[in-house]
Amino acid sequence: MKKILGTSLLLLSITIFGQTKQDSIQFAEISKEILNNGKSYTELKDLTKNIGHRLSGSEAYEKSVKWAEQKLREAGADKVWLQEVMIPVWVRGKESLQIKTQDGKWRNLKMLSLGNSEGTGGKDISGEIIMVKSLEEYEKLPNEKVKDKIVFFNYPFSQTFIETFKGYGDAAKYRVNAASLAAKKGGKFAIIRSLSSAFDDVPHTGAMRYENDNKIPAVAIGNTTADELEVLLKSQKITAKLNSNCGMKGEKLSHSVIGEITGKKDKNVIVVGGHLDSWDVGEGAHDDGAGIVQSIEVLRTFKKMGIPNNHTIRVVCFANEENGLKGGIQYGKTAKDNNEKHLFAIESDAGGFAPRGVSLEMDDEKRKQIKSWSNLFFPYGVYHFEGTYSGADISPLHAMGVPTAELVPDSQRYFDIHHTVEDTFDKVNRRELLLGAVAMTQLIYMIDKNW
Repeated sequence: MKKILGTSLLLLSITIFGQTKQDSIQFAEISKEILNNGKSYTELKDLTKNIGHRLSGSEAYEKSVKWAEQKLREAGADKVWLQEVMIPVWVRGKESLQIKTQDGKWRNLKMLSLGNSEGTGGKDISGEIIMVKSLEEYEKLPNEKVKDKIVFFNYPFSQTFIETFKGYGDAAKYRVNAASLAAKKGGKFAIIRSLSSAFDDVPHTGAMRYENDNKIPAVAIGNTTADELEVLLKSQKITAKLNSNCGMKGEKLSHSVIGEITGKKDKNVIVVGGHLDSWDVGEGAHDDGAGIVQSIEVLRTFKKMGIPNNHTIRVVCFANEENGLKGGIQYGKTAKDNNEKHLFAIESDAGGFAPRGVSLEMDDEKRKQIKSWSNLFFPYGVYHFEGTYSGADISPLHAMGVPTAELVPDSQRYFDIHHTVEDTFDKVNRRELLLGAVAMTQLIYMIDKNW
């Protein structure tokens, strides 16, 4: 009777949780393979040191396309191809920001123009700085107080949130909208405090947008400079002078890079990916070189270990995430036009730090099923499955009804270096990067087996 009861309970647990002892063994084998033989770290070094930052539309990005195509073939993809994407071309060029204090001396400030910002055409634009600490404060200012001024949006990245992406989301509206807000009231250009969790003087770039044709420049300064400027503005009038050559240069044809291993049972697609482009500063190591090499590692591991995949596992190295999302949009459109059935998609675009969980943007039934596997992931430090968001590049797939997800690494250091010259290979730890690839491969294994 005990034997029958025990067998019944075992079968019930398998039915409920969709896992077996063999899954635990397979998880361990996946981890062993990647931690001992994984190529993510050396491939990230190759990408960052031999190509470097790779803004969409740049020569470096086109080099990275060839690089990704080669790496997917080396990983064992059955098929590799380039997907055509029309992308916006934005260039930075030479730029400078100066302030003049009451002693009449000009002082250079560290700065970066925000991505997609128009510049000054190489001419000096100057004016008095006015500072606001919030959107609410700015909205109360009459237009005549802003006209012909430089608006400094001095809103700090909140240190309150434990999940730093919430702090980033809270502050992002200032980066995205500062130029349009200042332009509406006649401002000459906008300055923002960088979206940075660090207490340093490193400026952070990132995408902004215009609401209309009145396109004035927008730049970012680091936290230390922002604090010093705030102190100065409390005691005196400060003049700022900007000279920049950035701006949009039309569109060009480029590519996302795709590789896959064909499903043994059907051609239904499971996507794992990251974005191949980066901003034009630093090396694009955490954002998002890490996600690219982790995604390629998933495919390599399935092939190296001979894991029989029921469904097609497809790696997508998306183009143009940073300043247009054109790669993700085109991928979704093509998938729809080709009537491809996608079972699941996951993106790694939150850095190569130690994995802590997976965020699940899907219906409750699918979410519960994945969360029921959490005991398999727990020994690998992956325990948080409560998030309900997923990566930007796969958002078009989610809009089509595909269950989507995002790897959730430890985020405490990410926004210290995000979109800066500090996002370099030396900031990446080998084991943390590989453990992210382990978690993604383990999850794809479970999805492929159970869906």
